[in-house]
Amino acid sequence: MTYAAPLADMRFTLDALGGLDPASAELAGAVLGEAARFAEAELAPLNQPADRARSVLENGIVRTPPGFREAYRRFAEGGWMGLTAPAEHGGQGLPLALATPVIEMWNSACMGWALCPVLNHGAIALLDAHGSPEQKRLYLKKLVAGEWTGTMNLTEPQAGSDLGALRTRAVPAEDSRWGAHYRLHGQKIFISYGDHDLTDNIVHLVLARTPDAPPGSRGISLFVVPKFLLDDDGRPGPRNDIRTLRLEDKLGIHASPTCVLSYGDGDGAVGWRIGEENRGLEAMFTMMNSERLLVGLQGVAIAERAYQQARDYARVRVQGHPVGEPRDGAAPPIVRHPDVRRMLLSMRAGTEAMRALVYYAAAAIDRSRREGDDEAARFRAERRADLLIPVVKAWCTDLGVEIASTGIQVHGGMGYVEETGAAQHWRDSRIAPIYEGTNGIQANDLVGRKLARDRGEAAGELFAEIAATVAELGGQAELAPIAAPLAEGLAALERATQHLVDAEPAAAAAGSAPYLALLGTVAGGWLMARMARAALDANGSEPRVAAVKLATTRVYAEHFLPRAPGYLPAIIGAATILDFDPELF
Repeated sequence: MTYAAPLADMRFTLDALGGLDPASAELAGAVLGEAARFAEAELAPLNQPADRARSVLENGIVRTPPGFREAYRRFAEGGWMGLTAPAEHGGQGLPLALATPVIEMWNSACMGWALCPVLNHGAIALLDAHGSPEQKRLYLKKLVAGEWTGTMNLTEPQAGSDLGALRTRAVPAEDSRWGAHYRLHGQKIFISYGDHDLTDNIVHLVLARTPDAPPGSRGISLFVVPKFLLDDDGRPGPRNDIRTLRLEDKLGIHASPTCVLSYGDGDGAVGWRIGEENRGLEAMFTMMNSERLLVGLQGVAIAERAYQQARDYARVRVQGHPVGEPRDGAAPPIVRHPDVRRMLLSMRAGTEAMRALVYYAAAAIDRSRREGDDEAARFRAERRADLLIPVVKAWCTDLGVEIASTGIQVHGGMGYVEETGAAQHWRDSRIAPIYEGTNGIQANDLVGRKLARDRGEAAGELFAEIAATVAELGGQAELAPIAAPLAEGLAALERATQHLVDAEPAAAAAGSAPYLALLGTVAGGWLMARMARAALDANGSEPRVAAVKLATTRVYAEHFLPRAPGYLPAIIGAATILDFDPELF
């Protein structure tokens, strides 16, 4: 099955929610068109063969699947890595909202390959925000050009999500060759693209402890540790004291090398501190927040690929006779079966709602950075993005897994057979709710930090906008059927928010996951409603897109929004969770 970038829906969503300035809007068509060509022609053909070939570790060298190096070389030559990077570092400085559909295409086409550039986006953001002038000079232009790639090194065997338990040591040192630096000793696990053959250097961003660091997360510092140390001209020189011990054998994203890295088997890996001592976790959150948006986008990307494959299969597979269809002539394909249509429409509507939420969040980040806006507007945009990032990451990845699973169901027994590729989409999607902070952590962040710090004020601003949209929907006959389920979802959301703001911390945490699902479901419905209204306004210029958007919004309102009030009992009744004795498990 091939992949075709859904350019019409991407552009419609971007125009309705992306907030592009006129110059960027004019450029969007050319950027998206060329990105689609690269995704469809260069990356999509690699997806299934690379899943089977996998990355391998041979004599200490990681080799990516056939075709990956050539695709990456063309990607770097095309300047794609620098799409949003600042011009001063060789980037194009385009809005994140415009880059978001581009990154979606790459992940739909071949998520195992695209994970490398996704990580590099975060590494660039981190170094640009926290690196010293010398660190920026040495590393940023190479990373922006795609000549080198970056990684994030957090997890250790005894320290998964609890970063306060990490033990990697960074000891100050000084010599005539490297000047003042640190020597790192320790082991890091689950390092995506921790080693590979795509570029001639890898820039590791590593969390570690200095000798006198306080315990817990307050004693974590951040270091830049290149795979190859740089000579006086900034070119890769001697190999640093970093070794790949093994590649993990994973459920999915087989093509992506997930490494166990050993730092300092000898004298120690040479690294330099980024920012202040013991404040490394704060700096790393710059990269983590970038990655959380893009991991949420991976949920959208895999859902889109799974939908396309299920749709194309349903168009040609003949099985049984659809209920309600005349029995004259040959039996039609299964796309005519009511239940198959139900599954396909749910896949499509859910994917469009997720896409709307990610693009909207990216536009909020753009607004928070826009110099021409006043400070108050930037603050509101930043607060909106902060509120939505955990929702984007968790809701979109959970729904992405659900949609990929439905894609297998559309295929029937053939979906359970690896030959069709439907199972790969589910296997690949399943990592997204786990990495970059599990979805439970995202829910705790949403409730324990985002709601608690302002007692729901930022959420209340969002709810007021949703309420205004509900009022507008009732005045248009075509959109009125959407208004009632959206209003019911909003009422449940407002009640749940007030309950959690007033709840004890443990009770709030117990209800945080269903609350995040509730907020994602209602926010997705709100944005779908806004696009449906835009579709009515654009009906003359894009009649087919408008008709489809109205239909999928109606499906979302009738099949997804009714879930929203159903989350409320699990939020209000979270004490049931706390009352159960853990010893009884």
